[in-house]
Amino acid sequence: MHTFDQAHVAVLKTWLRKSNNRISEWLFPNARGGPLSAAAVQDLLAKHVAVARRTCPSLRRKRVTPHVLQHAAAMELLQAGVDRSVIARWLGHESVDTTQIYLDADLALKEKALAKTKPISGEHGRFRAEDSLLAFLKSL
Repeated sequence: MHTFDQAHVAVLKTWLRKSNNRISEWLFPNARGGPLSAAAVQDLLAKHVAVARRTCPSLRRKRVTPHVLQHAAAMELLQAGVDRSVIARWLGHESVDTTQIYLDADLALKEKALAKTKPISGEHGRFRAEDSLLAFLKSL
């Protein structure tokens, strides 16, 4: 992962040089060149979400915060097969147990969504394999 990080830093430095921006320690510096505060990030996100809601009506019903975006990114990484310890480090969690909360929350959301679904019309019940299928499986 160390090489991966260095490659991204090199790309960003090149982009900053080409865009005539001053290279600083912070990719998104505040007006004084320091790091953006949590409140500044929230304000910027709220401003851009408000603009996006004008053309994307589905955003009007959604809560979009830095934490929601962080959670979504963590879930995408997890579903892509990235190890939980890597995700925990990326999120700044001291323990993988904290990252586990994201997984548990995701499973709870899926269960809640499944509970709202309606079964397809037809016979309900437990699947019972035909004898020919069972015979085939036993032959394997």
